[in-house]
Amino acid sequence: MKLASAMPQLPSDLQDALLVGRVWRRGEINGSPVGRLWRHGEVDGPCVVAVRNGEVIDITPHAATMADLLEREDLLSIARSAPGESLGPVQRLLEASLNADPVAPRLLAPCDLQAIKACGVTFAVSLLERVIEEQAGGDAARADALRKSLLESIGSDLSSIKPGSPEAEKLKQEFISRGAWSQYMEVGIGPYAEVFSKSQPMSAVGFGADVGLHPDSKWNNPEPEIVLAVTSQRKVVGATLGNDVNLRDIEGRSALLLGKAKDNNGSCSIGPFIRLFDEKFTLDTVRDAEVRLRIEGEDDGFVLDGVSKMRQISRDPLDLVAQTSGPHHQYPDGFMLFLGTMFSPIKDRDAAGGGFTHHLGDRVTISTPALGALINHVQRSDQIAPWTFGVRALYRNLARRGLSCAGITTGGK
Repeated sequence: MKLASAMPQLPSDLQDALLVGRVWRRGEINGSPVGRLWRHGEVDGPCVVAVRNGEVIDITPHAATMADLLEREDLLSIARSAPGESLGPVQRLLEASLNADPVAPRLLAPCDLQAIKACGVTFAVSLLERVIEEQAGGDAARADALRKSLLESIGSDLSSIKPGSPEAEKLKQEFISRGAWSQYMEVGIGPYAEVFSKSQPMSAVGFGADVGLHPDSKWNNPEPEIVLAVTSQRKVVGATLGNDVNLRDIEGRSALLLGKAKDNNGSCSIGPFIRLFDEKFTLDTVRDAEVRLRIEGEDDGFVLDGVSKMRQISRDPLDLVAQTSGPHHQYPDGFMLFLGTMFSPIKDRDAAGGGFTHHLGDRVTISTPALGALINHVQRSDQIAPWTFGVRALYRNLARRGLSCAGITTGGK
């Protein structure tokens, strides 16, 4: 029996997938150990895990942080065979994370010390939507009319234009002459990609957690993306899924509000696991992937489905990595890189011509066969659990457990 047959949240070829991630193992609740069902002892903190034969294996003694693990020269060997404690079936972990079980281990975002970077306007369709946001000034009611006008003026097929090419420069001059040029056009077809800081190290939420919308936002949407795991030496070692939650009204008012639109409590989800590159899963798999999005409304029964085809990306993933890090910018703890999305939902939800925006309680599922599915629910960023466990808390926790940053047990508790 194939391991993936009953687990749609995991790769369709689970038996061949090399998965690593992070799990919060709980220690004691009200003074009572909660370890018998989940086979854990006094650990209370984040652990690095690998998935083998449907079991979750704690390999923290070999790498106390995901950043440490991904830097190891023997990364694949450690993920495949390093001894560790079993935490039980992966399906049970996924279910507990999705159901917010208060005593069970739960999945975390599969990154920790890495910077979290994101690329914007890497697909022609999303480029046009960013221009619409800008011209609408963040007003969703104006978007439909602007969309029709813009499509009549410049068309919709920009996918054949190579960013930074002479053809792109010629098109830029044509847009300027029509009064249609935009700062989003600059990064969409110009030589330089848009790369921004999505959120802070340790701040991303994982599978099953709530994602957050800033309470001031009235026009927003998920952004389903593939996320690359990149080492300090700019080596791409794996990939996972991510939701770059987007506040269209706030960013549409001014690109200088990008930080407010992008970096809020719970606005970045990543997971469920990082799939490491090997002979069965490569960067070409990512280049050929189709990323699906499904939004299910809790209060109104609304359903929206969409797909992003990575073959339509304007810039190759390795070009985006090179524009993010190089002699001009180093990331000594590595980084996670969102590759962008072509999906900007425009299906009317609340009123004709009003387009799409989230309702609280929406269930968002981002999936692709090679990586599984990332599932989150939408709430307000000021009403979900606050982010309190940062880098200092991580290092204190590791020290208490007798672990160094290199993952070597030191004998403490």
